[in-house]
Amino acid sequence: MTNSGMITTQRGDERFLSSDLFERKDQRDPRPDYGFVTEAQRQVLVYHRCDVLVVGGGPSGTAAAIAAARAGAKVALLERYNHLGGLSTGGLVIWIDRMTDWEGKLVIRGFAEEVFSRLPADAVAGPERADWGSQDPAKAAHWAQRTASYHGIVTWSPTIDPERLKLLSQEMVLERGVKLIYHSWAAEPLMQDGKVTGVAFESKEGRMAIQAKVVVDATGDGDLFARAGAAFSNDIEAADVHHCMNTAWLFSGVDMNRWIDFKAGQPEAFSDFMARGREACGLFERPFVSWRNDIALFMGPRQTGYSALDVDDLTAVEVRSHRAMAKHLEFFRQHAPGFEDAYMIQSAPQIGVRHARRLKGTDAVLRTRWPDGLPLHDEVAVSPAVSPKFPSVSVPYGALVPETLDGLLACGRHISCDRNSHGFMREIPQCWLTGQAAGAAAALAVAEKVQPRHVKIEALQETLLSQGTYLRPLARKDRAQALAG
Repeated sequence: MTNSGMITTQRGDERFLSSDLFERKDQRDPRPDYGFVTEAQRQVLVYHRCDVLVVGGGPSGTAAAIAAARAGAKVALLERYNHLGGLSTGGLVIWIDRMTDWEGKLVIRGFAEEVFSRLPADAVAGPERADWGSQDPAKAAHWAQRTASYHGIVTWSPTIDPERLKLLSQEMVLERGVKLIYHSWAAEPLMQDGKVTGVAFESKEGRMAIQAKVVVDATGDGDLFARAGAAFSNDIEAADVHHCMNTAWLFSGVDMNRWIDFKAGQPEAFSDFMARGREACGLFERPFVSWRNDIALFMGPRQTGYSALDVDDLTAVEVRSHRAMAKHLEFFRQHAPGFEDAYMIQSAPQIGVRHARRLKGTDAVLRTRWPDGLPLHDEVAVSPAVSPKFPSVSVPYGALVPETLDGLLACGRHISCDRNSHGFMREIPQCWLTGQAAGAAAALAVAEKVQPRHVKIEALQETLLSQGTYLRPLARKDRAQALAG
């Protein structure tokens, strides 16, 4: 650790990037005890009734709503912001992580594949399909500077235009007949006999309610399942980038090719530049490419020691990040090749939260299963492994199903997994996968008039296959043998 509180994590078998992390120094006194107030009991207007209510319109929630509607359910999607896409749009996480396995096979399919087939060509940047899986040194070196090559292997890890993805996500939802509700924040789950039956939400109209046969918690932080009493984990590795927070931003007026030539071609000068930047700015971050050469993505200094469930911590990270954005602009204009005419165009309206809670499900994505990579009998998704050392990872349906709570499924970064597996299961492509699985399962539960935990796995897998999801043969042909074994 440096005097500035910076920690550098190294790439290894369980993480594929090295990252600079910045520990908090603004320890505050405990909040004063102001006591309590009592809210009066009140009647709440029922705003809407539906089969499936998806709470949260991020990557997983958008995929869940569309999958449920495609499977025949009447669906509503509740979103607190004015757009869909969550961190992939409002969080400016426009670098979409690896969607291919280490041999170049596309395994993040289904909803994700439709998204990329419909985005305009000028809204996506990444390697040609023919190069996915290439180990050609020149190609790997080129794409390593453009977030699409790791361990010497070219991957499909594109960068995208966030505004195009916002619009496309919205239109895909509306095309499927989903009732879309913006500017509305879910406050509490509605409960009956220990089962979730909808949510109470707040908007400019005040508090209202939506009743549903199945609720999908796609809040990212497990807000609904936690408030409904479901068990969860929140253990983290404090020095791991996967459990930091940050606010991303974009600079325009840059020439990223010039920057890359400097970074890759003058390593000693680049190292000196980074050292001077840390001294001048404190919190300091290098830029990444975007979907355009004249726009640079800064993921924002990754800050540790803050809680995504503490409003004062969230505020502190935002304050520090916006100050860092201004300091970066001044320093990069003066010292960074390609940034002489840079200017701010946007800071992310959504804070970059990586971890808050993880559901305790009937099963989980587990580190102990990485080495064998065997398809589980209830496989509902396949994720690329974090390293070529491991095969692809099977995602079980049980990772979406609470241990005991009925009426609800979880998807996205708060699914049931251990903290190692969370490092990649929180990524946007994996959120698309688990969202699609949760939406399809919720629709089947409604159609079969059963609780989500009792959905027939065979029917769910066939539904997902019909929607283009990639599942492996054991998961759909040899179930009986797997169960018997």
